[in-house]
Amino acid sequence: MKKVLSGIVAVAVLCLAGAVVSAQDKASGEKVYKAKCAICHGPDGKGETATGKTTKARDLCSAEVKKETDAAWTDIIVKGQNKMPSYDKKITDAEVKDVIAYMRSLCK
Repeated sequence: MKKVLSGIVAVAVLCLAGAVVSAQDKASGEKVYKAKCAICHGPDGKGETATGKTTKARDLCSAEVKKETDAAWTDIIVKGQNKMPSYDKKITDAEVKDVIAYMRSLCK
């Protein structure tokens, strides 16, 4: 019985740690998004800012964009696309992952 309870406690601790990391990741993603992405994509991800309209920033909430994989988004962020600049070496791999998670949360 003690082994079962200690196993349950261990799982609970891991779950709580995961929740803390997720909250930290989201905060990191939001910070990067606001600093690097919002000027074009807007605070809501729809691309309706003056700069977004000029550069034809994609609406992150459109069905077409939402169905793209995280790998595709990573490629776009790292390499750039159309008028979007490359963020290679400007943000870390972890920040790329975090900002993708944040962008996906904008459109739920």
